[in-house]
Amino acid sequence: MPDLPSAPVIVADAPGAFPHGVLAERHPAVIRQVRDAFPYGPEVHRALDALLESCTHGTIGALPEGAHDARRWAGWGLDEYTGRSWFEVPWLWAESYFYRLLLDAVGYFGPGPWQGVDPFRPAKLAELDAPETAEELAALDALDDLPPDERTRALLHGSLWGNRADLGFRLSGDAESEGGDDTDGTRGGGGTDDVPALVADDGARLLALLPPDGTGTLCLIADNAGRELVPDLLLLSHLLEHGRIGRAELQLKPYPYYVSDATTADLLDALRRLVSAGGAAAGHGRRLWAALTDGRVTLRAHPFSCAPLPYADLPGDLRAACAAATVTVLKGDLNYRRLVGDRWWPPTTPFADVTAHFPGPVAALRILKSDVITGLDPRTEAALVAREGQRWRTGGTRALIQLGGPPHRT
Repeated sequence: MPDLPSAPVIVADAPGAFPHGVLAERHPAVIRQVRDAFPYGPEVHRALDALLESCTHGTIGALPEGAHDARRWAGWGLDEYTGRSWFEVPWLWAESYFYRLLLDAVGYFGPGPWQGVDPFRPAKLAELDAPETAEELAALDALDDLPPDERTRALLHGSLWGNRADLGFRLSGDAESEGGDDTDGTRGGGGTDDVPALVADDGARLLALLPPDGTGTLCLIADNAGRELVPDLLLLSHLLEHGRIGRAELQLKPYPYYVSDATTADLLDALRRLVSAGGAAAGHGRRLWAALTDGRVTLRAHPFSCAPLPYADLPGDLRAACAAATVTVLKGDLNYRRLVGDRWWPPTTPFADVTAHFPGPVAALRILKSDVITGLDPRTEAALVAREGQRWRTGGTRALIQLGGPPHRT
């Protein structure tokens, strides 16, 4: 690891700051959304009320007695943080623990009639069935007229900008702050001549890592389900079809997390949506289904995927998987925070330095939706601040593709 200057961990104790707004406004909105998602009975409603009171006016409580993952959470800091305010512990930890308690409140971990029922599933399915999704899938047919390399770049950028489809992000902020799809036809709106929408672009370097003989392995750590997961799958399908990779590992969440994070059930919904769309989309869906059955694409849903910890603390089996990959691609804002550490880094801190801990080459595809940022050119940072103050960090209208990892591998 390079000798990095220390940077404070992000906490949510400053009223008016973005992390404070997530805990004080977004989390209550998530509870209201979940309350209305299914006809939960009085017991679940009481548990949701108690969680709402705790996360807005109370302190962090312990897991229920006999929780299956109590020992794991104890090792993740629960013993240290129990009894403290949600607003004074690391923000990443507070967010993660909130979703763990939310699932307990709705009976997800059971036993009982709501065991295994994803409280966010109605919103996820509605997004897959939205007219915008149908339009995007129909537009795939036109890509067949492009040369393979141009299609690769188009699908890479589709995977990047698909990160706007974040259901949790929509629960706080207006359409402009969400970076909605009404910006322009490229899905990369918000840029000007002096302030690009893509504030860092290592896309060419990322694609250059994939060997032309089709022997490479891509590890894709997914983020959101629905309209983000679909373009991720399209990119995987294209890379397999054109021999840019020989196999892929897709890492998903073992249980619902952060409203829209992708689980195995969400993957199956996305595949069915591709097949039902017809045209080029159906071809991609069938190709991926076949690749899953013959082992060219494998799935992993590791408990660490829902841990409130940085990727510097990767357990041995995940570290080995990422070390063996030609490149690991991390999607989304949360994965970025875990990769570089959820800290107040100066924006010009080299991305390569803060990712040198990773066991192999690693690329981040991310829409900016939180304060943490590294790897910016000083002129880009200055232009962004001059134009928007600090709002560019969290507005969801800027994006990046960054490549890092251990120096000897990249």
